[in-house]
Amino acid sequence: MNTFDHRPTCAEVDLGVLRENLNAIRAFVSPSKVMAVVKANGYGHGLERTARTLQDAGVDSLGVAYIEEAIALRQSGITIPILVFGGLLHDQLELYIKHDVDVTASSVNKLVQIEETAQRLNRRARVHLKIDTGLERIGVHYYNANELFDAALRVKHSDVVGVYSHFADVNLKDLKIATVQLERFLEALRYYEGRANGPFLRHIASSSGLMALKASHLDMVRPGLTLYGVYPGAGYSTILPVKPVLSLKSQVVYFKVTKKGAGVSYGHTWFAPEDTRIVTIPIGYGDGYLRALSNKASVIIRGAKHPIVGVVCMDQLMANLGPAGVGYNGDEVILIGESGGERVSVEELAGLIATTPHEILVALNQRIPRVYRSGGPVS
Repeated sequence: MNTFDHRPTCAEVDLGVLRENLNAIRAFVSPSKVMAVVKANGYGHGLERTARTLQDAGVDSLGVAYIEEAIALRQSGITIPILVFGGLLHDQLELYIKHDVDVTASSVNKLVQIEETAQRLNRRARVHLKIDTGLERIGVHYYNANELFDAALRVKHSDVVGVYSHFADVNLKDLKIATVQLERFLEALRYYEGRANGPFLRHIASSSGLMALKASHLDMVRPGLTLYGVYPGAGYSTILPVKPVLSLKSQVVYFKVTKKGAGVSYGHTWFAPEDTRIVTIPIGYGDGYLRALSNKASVIIRGAKHPIVGVVCMDQLMANLGPAGVGYNGDEVILIGESGGERVSVEELAGLIATTPHEILVALNQRIPRVYRSGGPVS
């Protein structure tokens, strides 16, 4: 039995909705291929289960941040292509090739190291060349890309299966930065397209790009956030309808009447304005429910929204039901999701603390058990 089988807090993941979102994205970007991004524990949804669901649904490939994530997927039975986006060190290269993982070549030197390792192992390496068009993270600058392309034409033990870049900013109200980056990418590619030794996939668009700038679909797109039914900003929901895959739930474990003027939680950052009913819920920043949400977020109990009051503790938080509120030990608490016509969304929580929806999701750590639906009962 899992240690956390009886924990009242859980993240409920609907794999049926995940499949529906994938199908919606496929239809929107057709005929482009889809690389589903499952890094950071599947954006908090569970790495292996989300990846297996997506593979079974026919997704073309998967994207992760680190080689460790890719190896975990191979060991769980994933057979489709997996690209690691992150930078790499020389001593990691054997792992890529032995586990048949696509590797990012972000410089001429990196590509030479990949080629030498593949030759030594008598194996072929699958490579995606990385072009920096304005993010200034990893990748050769677009204006120096010809050097990397020329090196790619010389390799004998590596197959260049893709060339990619990444947007620094996609703003629905002003697409100037994204448009300039796309133009830089396409211009750099012109040199290579007429010289390449074989076919390769061009890709630059993640969730925001694939929705806001259709010209960026190219040969493949890389949805992450949208795949899980969460939007990167205002206005996107009218472009491509998707549904949230994850709900975060718990239960009331304690109930008390707090007297007027009493301070609640560490530091007494909130005082009861009148005699009121306070409930305690067993989740906190130790689970990845961010402390910054203290005195800002709300939860849903018995179909009504109630504010979190006082500082979010490591393992618990408190909510105010009000002087006439009704709540009892064992009542279900919705921290992300819907109940009784009320909703707490990932986007709402992100907006309360001026962060991205990505951070809200990936912060939910392994201490929270995941339970899975597939259009039916929890498993």
